Amino acid sequence: MANSYTQMYIQAVFAVKYRNAIIDKSWKDEMHTNIGQLVTECGCKSMIVNGVEDHVHCLIGLKPIISVADLMQVVKARSSKWVNDSKIITSRFEWQSGYGAFSYSQSNVDAVYKYIQNQVEHHKNQTFKSEYLEMLNKFEIEYDEKYLFEDLI
Repeated sequence: MANSYTQMYIQAVFAVKYRNAIIDKSWKDEMHTNIGQLVTECGCKSMIVNGVEDHVHCLIGLKPIISVADLMQVVKARSSKWVNDSKIITSRFEWQSGYGAFSYSQSNVDAVYKYIQNQVEHHKNQTFKSEYLEMLNKFEIEYDEKYLFEDLI
């Protein structure tokens, strides 16, 4: 075959370290834009980035030139650097280690997009922890709950 064609959609989910609710409305959209640009700079398609005070969801058209792990490493490192360099908060900003990455078919993209778009409304009734556990269970991902979340010591 002369050319390669791919269609891979990933929803990536990652949280602020210790799940601190520190992403403020005053700079949230700018951070989401920055994350979208980082996804694009890595050669992938940023379809939507949204979240609430303690976590972010991204719907990504993944390209085979980069692994999910490498993409998340770049996005999380450079977006936290952007927050810290911008000095928009007084403390050091960090993402929790790890992330969730869930794959979807083309037929599910619209529903996932709308789900991410409605994060603020969604989280009026559900915590991030319960949402994340629900996603892991829905995708039948085995996990040990003691390793899922970094808590304050």
